[in-house]
Amino acid sequence: MPKKAEKQEKIIFYGTGRRKSSIARVRLVEGTGKITINGKDIDEYLGLDTLKVIVKQPLTVTNTLSKYDVICKVQGGGFTGQAGAIRHGIARALNEANSEYRPELKSNGFLTRDPRMKERKKYGLKKARKAPQFSKR
Repeated sequence: MPKKAEKQEKIIFYGTGRRKSSIARVRLVEGTGKITINGKDIDEYLGLDTLKVIVKQPLTVTNTLSKYDVICKVQGGGFTGQAGAIRHGIARALNEANSEYRPELKSNGFLTRDPRMKERKKYGLKKARKAPQFSKR
């Protein structure tokens, strides 16, 4: 009687990252270092090389770039905010995976959520601070 093929359970670590109005749900799976964002490869999803570097920063600091596959769903905001949210999520998931990474991640500021938000528009002004042109007469 043939044995049933047992499914290999992969260990998954989760992390939620936020930046401006972007929210990223990140999963770290043991693998070869493939990064998938919203079902697309990182090169396909993020156009700028600087954004790709931002996303990979926590992995390069902890020397785990080829150890984990990153699968994430991100929504809201623009590309820069999304990249920052993914970085935050990856850092949190790495911290969950191994608490020895915490000092490196913390010292580089990857575990701290960036609190800067868009300032609200005020009445009488065109934007948050931009006023209409002033004229005496």
